Amino acid sequence: MSATLFYSAQFEPRSPVKSKLLTSLFALASGAIAVLAFSPFGYWPLVILSLLGLYALLDKASPRQAAWRGFGYAMGLFLPGQWWIHVSMTEFGGIPLPAAFVLLAGLCAYLSLYPTLACWLFARVFAGRHWSRWLLAFPALWLGADWLRGWVMTGYPWLWFGYTQIDGPLKGFAPLLGVQGITLALLLTTSALWLVWQSRKPAWLLLPVALVGVAQGLMQLNWVTRGEPVKVALVQGNIAQSLKWDPEALIPTVRTYQDLSRENQDADIIVWPESAIPAIEKEMGTYLESLDKAMKVNDTGLLAGIIHYDLQQQRFYNTVLGMGVQDAEGKESYHYEHKNRYYKYHLLPIGEFVPFEDLLRPIAPFFNLPMSSFSRGDEVQPNLIAKGLKFAAAICYEIIFPDEVRRNVQPDTDFLLTVSNDAWFGTSIGPWQHMEIARMRALELARPLLRDTNTGITIVTEIDGSIIAQIPQFQAGVLRTEVRPAHGETPYLRFGSWPMYGIAALLLGLALVLRPRAHPWARKA
Repeated sequence: MSATLFYSAQFEPRSPVKSKLLTSLFALASGAIAVLAFSPFGYWPLVILSLLGLYALLDKASPRQAAWRGFGYAMGLFLPGQWWIHVSMTEFGGIPLPAAFVLLAGLCAYLSLYPTLACWLFARVFAGRHWSRWLLAFPALWLGADWLRGWVMTGYPWLWFGYTQIDGPLKGFAPLLGVQGITLALLLTTSALWLVWQSRKPAWLLLPVALVGVAQGLMQLNWVTRGEPVKVALVQGNIAQSLKWDPEALIPTVRTYQDLSRENQDADIIVWPESAIPAIEKEMGTYLESLDKAMKVNDTGLLAGIIHYDLQQQRFYNTVLGMGVQDAEGKESYHYEHKNRYYKYHLLPIGEFVPFEDLLRPIAPFFNLPMSSFSRGDEVQPNLIAKGLKFAAAICYEIIFPDEVRRNVQPDTDFLLTVSNDAWFGTSIGPWQHMEIARMRALELARPLLRDTNTGITIVTEIDGSIIAQIPQFQAGVLRTEVRPAHGETPYLRFGSWPMYGIAALLLGLALVLRPRAHPWARKA
């Protein structure tokens, strides 16, 4: 923090070129610090230090300076924070590392446009030295930029600052306002600390103390009722990505999941990850019927990933099937196109569909990844049923969209289920960030989360997002534990993100009302 404040108060190099260079480096470094607040590092206080660096950069900046510094800050956040994406490009997409860097830098530059816009508007509209610009205007503008980034062009709401608090003291706001409620609390905390520095008035410290107190109080509330423990077994096959879609590897892959499951037939629910059966459902009909019967013999429900091809519409769907003991009475049986299934709704650009594919597919093998021509299912779908229990499903990438996950959770939903295949990203930090995001969904919706992945990180969480059990990455194994289902509604489940963005709009409105006080020239005009 001392370096940030020293920069704000003291650092004025004589050379304009040197000043711009050092300012740009400071902006990049301030953004990069925030990456360490996310998983797997988990140093959550660093996100506040990072934001203080941004505040120092914006304090006396012109709109043009604020835009450039905001862009540098965002690039510092996104480029190292998203560097893991290059693994899929270089190892599986046939793109040389320099070209992958250029493509990734382009993606990060696009993502940085939203914080840049927020910083420019902040300096352009709220230029006076008044407490309202920090405590009201900036948090509202930042949240607005986050919302746009999570919505435009199908959205990409990765690295929202609220995720850093899944193990922090402000996590209690998530069941009330969602992850962005935590982001708001972080921004208000940073603003209060900045106002203490500017005004030398310690009274502003009462705000972060109050926020932590309220968050801790919210964590003591019981939003849901709990059922009896359920024995679950999450199978992690650890199938190499290079073999995933090799036809000759199909039988060994399926046998791996069968063998691992056979030792855990006493579980109530067995889960296989995304596309654990790397084949078209129609072609596996006889096998799936036999698997369904075997699970029934052992009184076990099975949830497994596979690919469905609709012959009439000629469309592929990324699918999770419910098999074995489905309804509580065990009367339902698997048959082709039975209703107990979930089709992925929010598809991953490039990985599952290619925008402008006539233009992009000829450029590089990266744009022709296996299974990159999926269609999407309905936005709202019935819960999967296994042994009479209801599971709200999300496949891989779509777990990062909080309101979309929320729409598929009902008051009588028992569990959240997310299956994934993060083998695309190797030993990078990407799977850890992905897991952290999934944990936040459990906290927002007060539902236990079952997260099963091909290579890890496979976990089961409690309703507060805390991890009950976990198995190591890159090992074939089974996660066995017991977890209690939950019923009921959090405020976030009932109302979604609208209250959060209503608060942001109110803050912005108040900042505009107070603007003449911050800008005496406005009254004269």
